[in-house]
Amino acid sequence: MKLQLNVEGFSQYDDSIQLKYRSSACGPTTIYVILRYLLKDPSLLKEVNDFYEILGGTKIGLFKWRLIYKLRRFLGTGWKVAECTLHDALIEIKEGRPVAMKFDQYFSFKWKTKPNFKYHWVPLIGYEIKNDELFLILHDNGGRNRESQIRKVRYSDNYQVLSFVKIEPNSK
Repeated sequence: MKLQLNVEGFSQYDDSIQLKYRSSACGPTTIYVILRYLLKDPSLLKEVNDFYEILGGTKIGLFKWRLIYKLRRFLGTGWKVAECTLHDALIEIKEGRPVAMKFDQYFSFKWKTKPNFKYHWVPLIGYEIKNDELFLILHDNGGRNRESQIRKVRYSDNYQVLSFVKIEPNSK
């Protein structure tokens, strides 16, 4: 079984992003990609540089608690921004909403693991279950001189360092 949303990726190394932000712009880029997909009102959509400032990006990255707090303030009461489980994240995908996914080997203190990324935010855009094994489908937010690519990673290789943030409309 495979489910993948048609989400357009974006490179955190794009020329439009300030040079000083690029190496640590994965969090703001992830939010930019997700909101570009979710928002019906394009006037709310900012550029990655703006999200870097709005979300409080730093040279060492974007902390999950700060992303949640600042994005709640930015989006307002019409949206729910919250940490979620893998189960919740997969439900979000089924509902047609990408999820912000963070690889964090450093602050999870899982030094013996070999995740696909050590510290990186990405848009989770789908999943596949193949031979009873879960694979997560994501945009990797690009690299120097490379556009964002869709990648499939094995959940079992990464689960110890993963966390998820859902962004869903309030049903009021």
